[in-house]
Amino acid sequence: MTSTRPHPADPPEPSGPPDPPEQSGSRGREARRRLKSRLDATRRRMREGQLGSAPALVALAVIWAVFGILDPDFLSPRNLSNLGIDIVGAGLVAVGVVFVLLLAEIDLSVASVGALSAALFAALNVRHGVPEATAVLLALAVGAAIGAVHGFFVARVGVPSFVVTLAGLLGWNGLTLYIFAGQGTILLDENGPVVRLTHSYFHDVAVAYALAALGTLAYFLSSYRTARRRRAAGALPVRGLPEIVLRTLALAAVSFTAGWTLNQFLGLPLALLIFLVFLVCLDVLLRRTPYGRRIVALGGNIEPARRAGIAVTSVCVSVFMISSTMAAIGGLFLASRVSSASATAGSGNLLIEAIAAAVIGGTSLFGGRGRTWSALLGILVIQSVASGMALLGIPGAVQFMIIGVVLLGAVVIDTLARRTQQAHGWA
Repeated sequence: MTSTRPHPADPPEPSGPPDPPEQSGSRGREARRRLKSRLDATRRRMREGQLGSAPALVALAVIWAVFGILDPDFLSPRNLSNLGIDIVGAGLVAVGVVFVLLLAEIDLSVASVGALSAALFAALNVRHGVPEATAVLLALAVGAAIGAVHGFFVARVGVPSFVVTLAGLLGWNGLTLYIFAGQGTILLDENGPVVRLTHSYFHDVAVAYALAALGTLAYFLSSYRTARRRRAAGALPVRGLPEIVLRTLALAAVSFTAGWTLNQFLGLPLALLIFLVFLVCLDVLLRRTPYGRRIVALGGNIEPARRAGIAVTSVCVSVFMISSTMAAIGGLFLASRVSSASATAGSGNLLIEAIAAAVIGGTSLFGGRGRTWSALLGILVIQSVASGMALLGIPGAVQFMIIGVVLLGAVVIDTLARRTQQAHGWA
């Protein structure tokens, strides 16, 4: 009998045709050169103050780790599923605020507009018997019209947005109280489509996993197409295929983990799915269309943008309309969550949470820098703090103080980042 086991001194048997040594060494040097180039570019962006959403991601990881240790229920599927619904109403309002901040403006009326839209919907549907779909459309139309009024006074008349929207905060809140006419709360139809928005789930586990797979695939194709276009244009920084694959794998890990967690409770919430659809659509509008690039250009520096032929007035008016419309949509989701419309809904924490979410997520108060995903990150930070403190039985007063500290930290980081960018000629 002869043995086929190789002798230890024998060289390993090749599995295929070997690469020429000089070709293999060249590929290794090229990979190391690309990795070093990417690391140098990342360090350079950090030194120049281009932090993006990194501080919010770090803060969110710390918050989840701390509350997960202090109370295991914080990371339970039930609590995370409820958190996924709680972020929707304020998150939608925050998305509209991101658009206004990109213009280096502010909208202080979003909470009042959200409350007004909920009040209009409730009054039309419950008191006057208007069908829910018609009442929703009328409430959203009023929200868009309010934004047009704000934008007209800011862009055409030249009144500072702070003053215009502060007046709106008071005026629309007064109109909401007038609609309620002394009645503090209007209960919504428990079986109506609006209430079901935040009380419906996709119980089939395949829905959450299919959404995770679709989002991952769309991200890969979009990143690959962008890299090809930039490479064809030349002189633009391009992400290599290994980096795109690595980012895609990271997104897939997060998406499928989230899907698995939601499936451990009741499944994918309908409200969360709608929120993600809004984020994707508005992100495409902001980053992939000439209109979105005009918004960023106006926020970066208005005079060069005006000389380049951008219609400043129409863009400004449309941005305020987006902000107010998103506030109206967010107000309906908040009313759906509690199955009622309240006269005091506009005087609570919604305004602070919406602006804080946009800033904490990485949107600059100085304009020209921010993404719709900033709203998701920021509102996740805020609602995670609220959820964790509620589980620990910490009073709401302490929660306000912590949110205030987090907001101040985000603004300080934004200010220092802008100062650093100015020093490097980026702002």
